[in-house]
Amino acid sequence: METFPAFFPLKDRRVIIAGEGEPAEIKARLFAGSPATVIRLVGDAALDPQAYAGADLIFVASFDADFVKAASAAARAAGAPLNVVDHPALSDFQTPAIIDRGQVVAAIGTAGAAPLLASLLRAEIEARIPQGAGAVAALLGAQRETLRAAFPDLAHRRAFLRAVLTGPAADAAAAGDAALAAIRLAEAIAEGWSAMGKVTFIAAPAHADLIPLRAARALNIADVAVVGAGAEAILAAHLRRDAERLTTEEADLKTLADLARKGRLIAVVDTAPDRALAARLAGLDVAVEVLGAAPPP
Repeated sequence: METFPAFFPLKDRRVIIAGEGEPAEIKARLFAGSPATVIRLVGDAALDPQAYAGADLIFVASFDADFVKAASAAARAAGAPLNVVDHPALSDFQTPAIIDRGQVVAAIGTAGAAPLLASLLRAEIEARIPQGAGAVAALLGAQRETLRAAFPDLAHRRAFLRAVLTGPAADAAAAGDAALAAIRLAEAIAEGWSAMGKVTFIAAPAHADLIPLRAARALNIADVAVVGAGAEAILAAHLRRDAERLTTEEADLKTLADLARKGRLIAVVDTAPDRALAARLAGLDVAVEVLGAAPPP
């Protein structure tokens, strides 16, 4: 990872955009509708260091090379993070290709090396993020403390939220009915939730990029990974960084069954799935799935 992605809160922040023309207009459009105070500087005003006082974020955008050099030098006096469009050597950060769904924001960057590639990837990913995703995030954010109190165990809370995201509360929020969404979420919290996780056995392919899509998705959402032979490359490519890891010796029948009953999603990755263990877990009424390796190309 050559660059570290981070999200910068915009509420009550002062964003300055120096420059004219299409590059500056593109940056201004990024902040349309945001809670930030956006200030535009053009001409000589953009060359005055005092004009940048109090800035939290600064963009210099122009086709005029002399203007860019002078304005970026003036902006440095404010000490705020600075982005100079098309001049990565003068910038503190790069602007990624952004997918904006309100409180849900996705960003794709290439460390400034290939902005067009980032834009192409954004177009592919954007179609997969529902328009109502931001409304769902706002609904859950408003009830964050209530959810923590109702489900103090993180994995249990995560399992509850997975159910909510495919239930009536999320449907109402995505449809724009915030009042109904709040009612449905309150009902789900009040009813409580009986957790039941799942154990997915995955056959580790010879190469990480040969893993079937269904297996990749199981790893993406797993709370616990059981590391067997041939698993490391697959886990490095697809497992969440915060997922718990167990060895095959630690993950006996009782441990896996107990974790599943607590709502955990478990991925057991090995060169050959332990079908006998899977059958024994199924006999204990634990949800089990066995995924084989992808066929060779």
